[in-house]
Amino acid sequence: MNAIVFEQHGGPEVLKFAEVADPQIKANEVLVEVRACALNHLDVWVRNGLPGIKIPLPHILGNDVAGVVRAVGDLITWVKPGDEVMIQPGVSCGHCVECLAGRDNMCNEHDIIGYRRDGGYAQFLAVPGVNVIPKPKNLDWAEAAALPLVTLTAWHMLIARAQVQPGEDVLIHAAGSGVGSLGIQIARLRGARVITTAGSDEKLAKARDFGADETINYTNDDWPKEVKRLTNGRGVDVVFEHTGATTWPGSIVSLKKGGRLVTCGATSGFEAQTDLRHVFYRHLTILGSMMGSKADLLAAMKFIESGQIRAVVDRTLPLVEARKAHALMEDRAQFGKLVLVP
Repeated sequence: MNAIVFEQHGGPEVLKFAEVADPQIKANEVLVEVRACALNHLDVWVRNGLPGIKIPLPHILGNDVAGVVRAVGDLITWVKPGDEVMIQPGVSCGHCVECLAGRDNMCNEHDIIGYRRDGGYAQFLAVPGVNVIPKPKNLDWAEAAALPLVTLTAWHMLIARAQVQPGEDVLIHAAGSGVGSLGIQIARLRGARVITTAGSDEKLAKARDFGADETINYTNDDWPKEVKRLTNGRGVDVVFEHTGATTWPGSIVSLKKGGRLVTCGATSGFEAQTDLRHVFYRHLTILGSMMGSKADLLAAMKFIESGQIRAVVDRTLPLVEARKAHALMEDRAQFGKLVLVP
């Protein structure tokens, strides 16, 4: 099969279009013909190399996949060849206490398709059968691929962790990112007032199209003061953080007394500075959030099927242009998801 592989860590130039062996499925797995694979910042981090994390090389990236089932293992009875599916990207053991309690994203063996196991930058992908869910008929392939990882991440952050309530003010960073654009929609579903940031007026206009009530250009160093102005000096109830070091100090001061900050990532750097006096003087709560459970994605699917949660696709590119897609992501040149099509 054709695939994008890399044999050493580095910039986009290490990505190579190559012919590799087709994946072989186990009894509990299915073989999916990839119709679309969306990019995530995790792809860039894995390509660059992560301190202390061993990535098997050569490696195929790609966490977000939609496609057609071509073969099933002997233990698979709930899906058959020809079914159109989306892939839940989190892989876990399925039998530990956390998995059995529905907290599979906290399993000690939790992994992500395309992270430490091969992913969807390829014509075919082998995945556990429990990770396959039906593709809603109202979605095209690019939309279906654009949704799983960012939807379950944003859902887990806002619903399971921050427990956003109707009428609360929620600050969503980086509206142009995949997870930011989904965060806006999910916060609105909960009845929250959404304030969002982005780095250009064009992205802020698009954010309003997806439901943002107020928008702020974060290239202005005084953006936390604008958050306070928009909340009559009070601050927001919840900050949806995933950009890290650059926005972290402003996120802390943007919270109201008793506010909650939930974070899932650090695209601008992980060495964030925190003035602890803000945390204890103002009774702030800081919540970590990593991916989400299979149940989180299934809970969100009914809103995807009804159209209340929409995929945000910036553009599709052929698989052979993976280097270009990575360069676009690193330049923050997109609004929503970049999608590769084999």
